[in-house]
Amino acid sequence: MKSIHHADLLVRPGHNVDLADCDPGSTQDFKTKDDATSKLRADIERLSALQEIFYASRQYALLIVLQGTDTAGKDGVIKHVMTGVNPQGVDVHSFKVPSTIELAHDYLWRTTKMLPQRGRIGIFNRSYYEELTVVRVHSSVLGHERLPPGSSTSSTLWKDRYEDVNAFERHMSRNGTLILKFFLNLSKDEQRKRLLKRVDTPDKNWKLSASDVRERAFWDSYQHAYEESLTHTSTEWAPWYIIPADHKWFARVAIASVIVAELEALNLTYPEASEEQRTHLSAIRRQLEERESQEHSGSQGSGSGGSSS
Repeated sequence: MKSIHHADLLVRPGHNVDLADCDPGSTQDFKTKDDATSKLRADIERLSALQEIFYASRQYALLIVLQGTDTAGKDGVIKHVMTGVNPQGVDVHSFKVPSTIELAHDYLWRTTKMLPQRGRIGIFNRSYYEELTVVRVHSSVLGHERLPPGSSTSSTLWKDRYEDVNAFERHMSRNGTLILKFFLNLSKDEQRKRLLKRVDTPDKNWKLSASDVRERAFWDSYQHAYEESLTHTSTEWAPWYIIPADHKWFARVAIASVIVAELEALNLTYPEASEEQRTHLSAIRRQLEERESQEHSGSQGSGSGGSSS
């Protein structure tokens, strides 16, 4: 079975990212969707087994961050990659325009309160990284965030925010959260095709909004904002992976492969019972065996009585 070359997707800490050097149409060694089907199926099955151990051990939390332009395929990744996991152990959160209450707090507040518990998987469909991309492209948004005087015009604003996010993620990592960040790298031409498909397909009309088209006018600004974020916030404790997204099937198989590999690297096992628990389990076994013996004896007595009458 072919494999995904994770190192080719990873943004090395300290490496300057130029998205022009990252082919959004790459599929590595896979030639077709069918070529990758068996790999994806195997990883989904493995992910299901790993999730059970992950939940049982309660040592770590897993945070998956999905970022990318409109139509990049974030929803599809969630639907297809997580299809085999137990939904009781997964929380998906989407972050759109901040509410009035959210704007009254610091920009990390609304995502912080949604972080996953140990043993659970949290998926952020967009995240606090909107503050480093959308807000950077549309600087007028800063006016609604009630920042201290001079903060929104400071020459160090973005540098400060990169440092804030890195420190925030370092804190999470130190306290047991495994952080995996995926940037779905979509080409402008492929986005146009997907937007047109939403126009031409009645069942997809609901997915299209006027803002999706308006934002295309800021394509170059967004690319620059993404490059800066990827460059300054890919760390050893919270790495970024740039996922070629022109082929949805490849984006899904690539992300699934990385998640499985990172969970396996934790080397988790089911928790061992303590001496007290083993004593308790032995007592339960005796009770069950005694009950079974009594029920068996009772059924035999009932049967013999019936035959003698």
